[in-house]
Amino acid sequence: MSIDTKMTEAKQIKLIKIGTKNEVKVSVLKDVIRDYPLLAGAAVSSIEVPTEVSEQPKSLEETIGGAKARAKNAFSACDLSFGIEDGLMKVPGTLTGYMNICVCAVYDVENYYLGISSAFEYPEKIVKILFREGLDVNQAFFETGLTKNKKIGSAEGAVAILTRSRWRRADTIKQSIISALISFENKELYYPEEQ
Repeated sequence: MSIDTKMTEAKQIKLIKIGTKNEVKVSVLKDVIRDYPLLAGAAVSSIEVPTEVSEQPKSLEETIGGAKARAKNAFSACDLSFGIEDGLMKVPGTLTGYMNICVCAVYDVENYYLGISSAFEYPEKIVKILFREGLDVNQAFFETGLTKNKKIGSAEGAVAILTRSRWRRADTIKQSIISALISFENKELYYPEEQ
């Protein structure tokens, strides 16, 4: 049986919840699911949930933990839930030792399906502020005068400033969602014992 045949036989997803009220994350999720037959007709409901991590995650483990907590805490009376979390991870050979990533966790009560976006590095002065002052990226970019928007993460994102709008936060979120949906869409390859 082909992968496409198995997909059409799978249960149609009717309601998806996402653990955030961030309009960019919600909008990107709605856009991405249109390309997936099992998800295309689903309603998307956003809900603010606890992340169980710091406001600015500073490790890969913490960022993944935040995404998983968002997905799990959003899962209630739905078929599938999503958690999306941005954070830093250690990367050897970089100027600051850290790069930013976006992690998406998809949750269906049985499994988490994880995806990670491409990574990029913040300027050293931003990373120092994140660690020294405990600010998040929005606050650090505002404090350093790199933006006048105190909620840059709910708009084009800091990456848009650094790339002069060649890469926007929505692109990072989209990458993480598509990456997470690889193992969800191909369960028979990733979870053969459940088939």
